[in-house]
Amino acid sequence: MARSLDGLVFVPVADQAPGQVGRQTRFEYHEQDDRVWAEYRGGDVAMGYLVGTRAGRTVDFRYVQLRLDGTTASGHCTSLLTELPDGRLRLEETWTWESQEGSGTSVVEQLPH
Repeated sequence: MARSLDGLVFVPVADQAPGQVGRQTRFEYHEQDDRVWAEYRGGDVAMGYLVGTRAGRTVDFRYVQLRLDGTTASGHCTSLLTELPDGRLRLEETWTWESQEGSGTSVVEQLPH
């Protein structure tokens, strides 16, 4: 099993569509037992939160965010946790908006220490 996400900061490897997370967004993860949560902000996101569970290398969570334009959005995401050759962690995400139309995939990687 991959190491804990607790205290790690992740950043997307690419920008998404406007109003979503992008390269300026930072995710600060926490993990205790099988529970995972994070705060995120940056880019078009004024503040966001995710909360969910982890089973081995799979993280399953719901997210909600407030955008800079004052709109809110929420959705569901399942991520596969892998380790990069340099030892950093990567989350390969499959997400679906629940508050609006849309779904997709994205990748976030742990920032270097």
